[in-house]
Order: sequence, then structure tokens, then C-alpha cells
Amino acid sequence: MELPAKTFQVTRADLVRYAGASGDFNPIHWSDRVATKVGLPGVIAHGMFTMALVGRAVAEWAGAPDAVVEYGVRFTRPVAVPDDDQGTEIEVTAKVRDVTEDGLTRLDVTATCLGEKVLAQARATIRTAR
Repeated sequence: MELPAKTFQVTRADLVRYAGASGDFNPIHWSDRVATKVGLPGVIAHGMFTMALVGRAVAEWAGAPDAVVEYGVRFTRPVAVPDDDQGTEIEVTAKVRDVTEDGLTRLDVTATCLGEKVLAQARATIRTAR
């Protein structure tokens, strides 16, 4: 069973807000000059910000943040964020892998940006509403 897709718009302004909240002011998250100098396609989203957006989708599917029992990912590709008003989109989908007898649902989660997977081994376990 597939869960409904969730799409998140990510702009440079979001990266600035996340940097302020997280304290991660690495210039690869705000300077095209620095990002391209180190071999990136341009400014990229913080990996933990990407993970947080995917976690938000999981919490919405679960019905509440405290219904998320377990969640983990591996980062595979950076999310490049152009310097314009639109930014980029991260699309999050999930398939139900298993439902346990004790009311837990295991999900295989996919996050893509511009058709490319940005996370691997993204999995979550949620408490199923009764």
C-alpha cells in the first residue's frame, strides 16, 4: 500500500532560517561561490533539514509526531537549492512494508528532488491508530 505523496518547497530563505535554528552556518548552505569551489552543484540544503522535512511527512502519515516510533535515513545526494523565488521541491512517498500484530506499521520511505533519490535506506516505524 502506498501512502499519499507529500511535497515540500525549499528556498534559500528556508536554508537561512534553518541555519539560524540549528547553528549550522557552513557556507555551502548559502554561498554559491564556496559550494561550487568544493565541487557541489551550488548551494545545498542541510542534510538534517532534508531529514526533518521527510520526518514531518512521516509524522503527518502517522497522525501525530509522538506516533513515530523509529525513523532513520542515509544521505545519498545533496539537494541543490537555486537562488530564485521558487527554490526546489522534495517529494516524499512511502510504502507500507509491514504491519505488526502489536499495532506498528513499518514504512519504506523515498525522498526525491528533480527525480533523483536524495536519501537511501529511509525507513520509519509508526504506531497505527486504533
